[in-house]
Amino acid sequence: MTFGQRLGYFSGGLVIGIFFLIFFLAGKKTSCDYSPTARVLKNIRIKERLFSAESLRQLKSAQLDTASISTILNSGSVNFSKSNTKLDSCKIYSVNGIIKNKSIELIVQNCKKQAKITHINTAELPNSN
Repeated sequence: MTFGQRLGYFSGGLVIGIFFLIFFLAGKKTSCDYSPTARVLKNIRIKERLFSAESLRQLKSAQLDTASISTILNSGSVNFSKSNTKLDSCKIYSVNGIIKNKSIELIVQNCKKQAKITHINTAELPNSN
């Protein structure tokens, strides 16, 4: 079998394999959460979310709502240098995001069945005008 024939068979099989992948995975809610940040945020999002009294007060003073928190948990980033992941019971994560021209840092206790937002730090971003 010549190299051209092998290349033809390989290309044909590759195209058929890609077709089957597209056909079987189309419409399914598959995701590729392989980065540590993506896995932590997904893990927090799927759990029952609780807010401490202090975090609710901080949300109100920053004129934000819980939908803003959901947005940060979807598109934010985890600062592992400020997080404490060595705890046995509830790991503590620092999640950063930007909403309404404000830089927001969430301190989240991620337990087995629930995620509790204990503290929210906000800072105004300088205008880019």
